[in-house]
Amino acid sequence: MPDASLLARLSAAVDANFEGETAFLADLVRFPSTRGNEAPLQDWMARQLAQRGYAVDRYTLADVPLTSHPKASPMVEADPAKSVQVVATHRAANPTGRSLILQGHIDVVPEGPDDMWTYPPYSATIRDGWMYGRGAHDMKAGVAAMIFAMDALRSAGLEPAADVHIQTVTEEESTGNGALSTLLRGYRADAALIPEPTGGTITRCHTGTLWFRIRVRGVPVHVAVAQSGTNAILSAMHLVQALQAHTRELNRAAREHPWYREVPDPIKFNPGIIRGGDWASSTPAWCEVDCRIGLLPGTDVAEARRGVERAIAEAAKGDNFLANNPPEVQWHGFLADGYVLEPGTEAEAVLAAAHEQVFGAPMEERRSTAVNDTRFYGLYFGIPGLCYGPKGEGSHAFDERTDLEHLRKTTLAIAAFIADWCGVRPRA
Repeated sequence: MPDASLLARLSAAVDANFEGETAFLADLVRFPSTRGNEAPLQDWMARQLAQRGYAVDRYTLADVPLTSHPKASPMVEADPAKSVQVVATHRAANPTGRSLILQGHIDVVPEGPDDMWTYPPYSATIRDGWMYGRGAHDMKAGVAAMIFAMDALRSAGLEPAADVHIQTVTEEESTGNGALSTLLRGYRADAALIPEPTGGTITRCHTGTLWFRIRVRGVPVHVAVAQSGTNAILSAMHLVQALQAHTRELNRAAREHPWYREVPDPIKFNPGIIRGGDWASSTPAWCEVDCRIGLLPGTDVAEARRGVERAIAEAAKGDNFLANNPPEVQWHGFLADGYVLEPGTEAEAVLAAAHEQVFGAPMEERRSTAVNDTRFYGLYFGIPGLCYGPKGEGSHAFDERTDLEHLRKTTLAIAAFIADWCGVRPRA
């Protein structure tokens, strides 16, 4: 771990830069970088990183052979050519330390009705030590932390003694293809740190995620003779109830899982979007329900898909209309594995020591029932994937917010981790 004098230098640098870091985070939050709208923020980010002297690679998902990789997810709802990725690289002359990837996603989920927020969702309002805004917590605070951790080294007159790739990606909230694209682009390192908002804990494991759309078609009639037609919305509700039952069975089996047996109901199912019908006095002829379901580490994605399809097919047999008009299942986003960061990696030990130096307490672990991008590094490319970042509240919710004082400490912990993992030398 860094000695006390080095930690003090880094701490002073983080403190000196923190007003700038807070302003940087506010700028990030003010970009409404929902899916398909990330390019303006990524272009701004590329300029910010180039001004710091990094070699910057700006490219789109259309520029990499995503479809050639078995773990790419379908992008039915997005145009790869408009999905911009940014990688900024510090190249160490005659590197002596261990290389590192710092990766954060800048895509955010939709904000919902503005009038249900206390403050406008893209205002980056600060109150009582918290910054409010869509993405402030998930995960633009972490992006600010990783960039300003590197800035702290620079302000302290130091630079990493190994290569460091600073990556801002899209698609984390829908496919993970942004993270995968950086690896297909050729970026590698001895470890990867993703500063998702973990509240200063290390993510020991995360579940996988599947996205799918159920499509039901029917025959509309006037509601006065509803019994002679079909109701696609009611039929779709029947299928959703069957998937709820399927999820309960999966969670019963999860009680035997080595990493999730103590987590109550770790498999989460969510019917997240519903569309259907054309007229209140006509029975609906169509309905589509977009759903998300989890899977445990070690579960094969193909088997999880078959389980969903079987549950829907069995339920359709019990519906008078669906029995003769089978619903369609369309896979249109995440096809994501779960991941376990096995205990004992050197990268985790270095991060734990840095955390304890800064926070004065051991780094705890968490078991996540949501997905993150570490799986690409750890499962498919043999790079330990560390998920560790600042504290906040309201991920995907109204009044999402991040704790600014915790962000300051997390920035220092990441700077200390970089210094120990990569080594440092006087800045040229």
